[in-house]
Amino acid sequence: MPETQIRPVTAITIGDPAGIGPEIVVDTVQSQMIYEVCKPFVIGAREHLEEAAAVKGVKLTINEISEPEEAKYEFGTVDLLDTGAAPGAKIVYGEVQSDAALRAYSYLEKSIELGLAGRLDAVSTAPIHKVALKEAGVDHIGHTEIFEALTESPYALTMFNVHKLRVFFLTRHVSVRKACDQITKERTLAYLKDIDREMRTYGFENPSIAVAALNPHGGDGGLFGTEEIEHLIPAVEEAQAMGINARGPFPGDSIFAFALDGQHDCILSLYHDQGHIACKTLDFEKAVTITMGLPFMRSSVDHGTAFDIAGKGIANGGSMVESTRVAAYYAGLKMAHEAKLAATA
Repeated sequence: MPETQIRPVTAITIGDPAGIGPEIVVDTVQSQMIYEVCKPFVIGAREHLEEAAAVKGVKLTINEISEPEEAKYEFGTVDLLDTGAAPGAKIVYGEVQSDAALRAYSYLEKSIELGLAGRLDAVSTAPIHKVALKEAGVDHIGHTEIFEALTESPYALTMFNVHKLRVFFLTRHVSVRKACDQITKERTLAYLKDIDREMRTYGFENPSIAVAALNPHGGDGGLFGTEEIEHLIPAVEEAQAMGINARGPFPGDSIFAFALDGQHDCILSLYHDQGHIACKTLDFEKAVTITMGLPFMRSSVDHGTAFDIAGKGIANGGSMVESTRVAAYYAGLKMAHEAKLAATA
């Protein structure tokens, strides 16, 4: 896919302030490249950003804003929007705290509010802590669920992006045993339809979607399992009959190599670790999580809050930089595609 010259307005949330989120956000706003590919502003509390800058040994020039339209979007100045959540809270690094979670959740709420109003194009999110969210009374388990629910989107597709790999997931945060039960023809077909629809919105005219097999050697004709015969092959064939460029299922030990060679635009992985292992082995730092199906682009680092090193100034912000770059890239692709469609209408 070609690069675009569009600079999407991109919010960067600092995540749970007890973790490394503020530190990796500091790294991100220190990257001149980020300001070249998007118009970034940070959503978070000034105290957390300044503390993170101090432990990183850098000095920030902060421009406090109440609306994205007040931002300067200039490298060297950090445009910061504070939600004012949990006023007076004293956040301690490396500990589960409901006040920290309430602040993190408020940053997501604000980004969603602005996104639904059409005032931003993309959101890049630093890590939140699931246990802290639960203690704070938040009903949703993670970012994807929060964005899907609060935007009232019909679905939210998780896609990993790392170099040439684009990997979607049929199942995610369930046990392997439960994942096997969820690998059905109906679920697979529904995902293929959603993936095809989403990829087309980013300018892929006839996206090639490779479906991973569940069993060794793709089941070897039923010798090592029948899920391919009973569910995956029928789903692929029905998708093809609908005009979707679905292929497979291909054995899980080769499908990712084929995609790296350019044989497929994206992969439908069947369960969490099948896709995660391939992506993180290829490049752990550049593995970025994208959520498609929302009214705006959303991406995230593919690591947690790292409470054990929070506040020590040693967190590596490379993944957050990549998350923000990728969010801007896909948002730009979508905006360019929409402009092309409008011009030919």
